[in-house]
Amino acid sequence: MSSTLKHIGIIMDGNGRWATIRQLPRTAGHRQGISTAKKIIKEAIKLNIPWLTLYVFSTENWKRTKKEVGFLMKLIINHMINEASFYKENRIRVRHTGNMDGLPESVQYEINKSIENTKNNDAITVNLAINYGGRDEVIRSVNKWIQDKDNLNHTLTEELLKNYLDNTDLPDPDLIIRSAGDQRSSNFLLWESAYSEYFYSEKLWPDFTEQDLLLAISNFDNRNRKFGGLQ
Repeated sequence: MSSTLKHIGIIMDGNGRWATIRQLPRTAGHRQGISTAKKIIKEAIKLNIPWLTLYVFSTENWKRTKKEVGFLMKLIINHMINEASFYKENRIRVRHTGNMDGLPESVQYEINKSIENTKNNDAITVNLAINYGGRDEVIRSVNKWIQDKDNLNHTLTEELLKNYLDNTDLPDPDLIIRSAGDQRSSNFLLWESAYSEYFYSEKLWPDFTEQDLLLAISNFDNRNRKFGGLQ
């Protein structure tokens, strides 16, 4: 692993298209997408990558059909329940980013239970972006700052706002990977990705492999990150 690469974010795009191509229901693509995510998590552990953020369900995904949204909510619940042993065996610490209050109570319960049960695991932190939107996170952070009476006499600064983000201890992502060919951020980690490097893969997420992750990291290692400077 690159000595500078600490946090990778992944926009896991293409599950529906993968299923449609195979004349399968979109739900089959989402199930296969979970299998791919597990493989990539295990590979990230092998590479000693400390942080991995996966874009699971965006604030815009509520616009999908009621049937698909309902399936995705059930899939999240079942994943949290059924993969408890996977998290334990691989020493995965689970975190969440996103608007928790906007999720069904049953989903909130399972996410919080997984966070509590894995809090002492130390191989990797997998941050699940569920009901997440970058703009929504910034708005919620500003509102938290406003409601904090200790800040009434302070001007809002970049450092202050950072203290009100969903996960203040996460390092900014060094690399963001997007599958399925589209080249846009889709409201993912807008604040945190100010200087992230992007890698776009043409592969649909269910077809994404460990070798594709290594390719993205190799590409990252060959870039010169200036952070606005002249180096």
